[in-house]
Amino acid sequence: MRQSDIQYFKEILESRREQISKNIGDTIDSIQQINGSDVSDEVDYANVNTDKMIDQAIANQQLQELKEVDAALAKIVNGTYGICEMCEEEIGTQRLKVKPHAKYCIICREIAEKGEK
Repeated sequence: MRQSDIQYFKEILESRREQISKNIGDTIDSIQQINGSDVSDEVDYANVNTDKMIDQAIANQQLQELKEVDAALAKIVNGTYGICEMCEEEIGTQRLKVKPHAKYCIICREIAEKGEK
């Protein structure tokens, strides 16, 4: 992969990292507001719990993506960015444009997904 491509993906990953960090902060604020809300009846309590569960699920998903973005940025530093973790072949640029923090090439991703089922 060319250095200009690596720089392009580094900028995308850093931007995504900032956005995820902001989203997580906003979600934590939302959860704190929900925790501080005063509920008066069972319906309000159920709504508050549902909102809290949704916010926690979103935060967990964002934290997972943040870990993947951080791992991709570390790979840029150590010179292994864009290399499939399974077959060690280069991940296609088009795939990285869709998912810059991809760990696997398209073929290995399908194999990994089948293994999870």
